[in-house]
Amino acid sequence: MATLPEPGTAPDDTLPGEPEHGPLRRCLVTRGQGRREEMLRFVAAPDGELIFDASATLPGRGMWLSAQADVLDLAVRRGVFARAARTKLKLPEDLRAQVGTALARRVSDLLGLARRSGAAISGFEKAREWLQAGKVGLIVQAADGSADERARFTGGRTVPCVAVLSAAALGKVFGREHTVHVVIATGRLAQMIEIEARRLLGVAKESVSGQ
Repeated sequence: MATLPEPGTAPDDTLPGEPEHGPLRRCLVTRGQGRREEMLRFVAAPDGELIFDASATLPGRGMWLSAQADVLDLAVRRGVFARAARTKLKLPEDLRAQVGTALARRVSDLLGLARRSGAAISGFEKAREWLQAGKVGLIVQAADGSADERARFTGGRTVPCVAVLSAAALGKVFGREHTVHVVIATGRLAQMIEIEARRLLGVAKESVSGQ
């Protein structure tokens, strides 16, 4: 859970003026700073609709939140986006679900890129060979897989591990009906997938994405 300020404690005149340069961004709700790639960016479309900018590349002034479900829900309840934009905004009723879906798609897309580039492999035995050889920068496991089997696969190794997609969703990426164990070679792709997975986990902790 985030440490959230009480209503009215974050002065409105500080919300829209944060510069969008440098590695850090300030959360509109908690007022804490975080690395831009680990946070959530929103922009106001010309028609007044609030858009989640998953890749943080859309034009316009960004409105940033920490990647946490309670932060996102509180931003909606308190009208934080409209105050930051200083205009009325149309918010989707299922904003958090839309954010989760977009992040799940980014995880899947990056896993597909890793597979096509030879930086990812699936399956218990083949993936364990990479793990034992010290080639792995990230372990990705099915969130709905057996906890005992997932623990048996890692064998106590201290490699970062995420579990945010279902076995069916992982299988779709790797051309199988179901996939439980995936490993990503050490490198930039492993780092990017971990960041996106942790953003997704923060936004939708209670669900297993099938996207």
